[in-house]
Amino acid sequence: MQPEAIRKYWMDLNQRCGSPPQAAWHEIDRITFQYSTHGRHYHNLDHLAELVKLQRQYAPLLLDNDSVIYAIYFHDFIYQPKRKDNELKSAEEAIFYLRKVGAPVERQEKVYRYILATAGHQPELSDPDLDYFLDFDLSILSVPEERYKVYAKNIRREYRMYPWLEYRNGRVKVLQHFLAMPHIYRTELFREKYERRARLNLERELEKL
Repeated sequence: MQPEAIRKYWMDLNQRCGSPPQAAWHEIDRITFQYSTHGRHYHNLDHLAELVKLQRQYAPLLLDNDSVIYAIYFHDFIYQPKRKDNELKSAEEAIFYLRKVGAPVERQEKVYRYILATAGHQPELSDPDLDYFLDFDLSILSVPEERYKVYAKNIRREYRMYPWLEYRNGRVKVLQHFLAMPHIYRTELFREKYERRARLNLERELEKL
């Protein structure tokens, strides 16, 4: 999905939702700038495009596609490896925009909650759309081995400011966190299709660290 297609999908979303065109154009400029900043080797426009692709693929199974799309566009708006509040700050950016364009409070709260849930991928409340959104975000874990290796290298590049041992210790904790989950994926569909391969990829990476 090319950058122009990402822009068009955003503008179509905002037209459906009644957002002022000028505000929507300004915001997609900000979004594409953020996802294109130096140092984003994985959490970039390719990642955003991949989630949009998955949302389109599974749209018939979602109840509120538009809220999911807003969450996708904003979920990594702020991404700085040294920060511990990326999800919170990204959620706040979403709220600021949705309030500005007059989105219903229910949508504001939903998008905010969805983005916050990406912090640990273990939300307290069950929500079918949220489950799919989180599975979209973790879909990279189940890609074929060679592509997973590229993903792992790009994550290391994003954390290049840390010495290897410090990075290794942090990465081990992340991998162990996911492997300790009863299920990495929250939807039955993703579990059946991708759970086994995701665990295999994580285990392989953990063994090599």
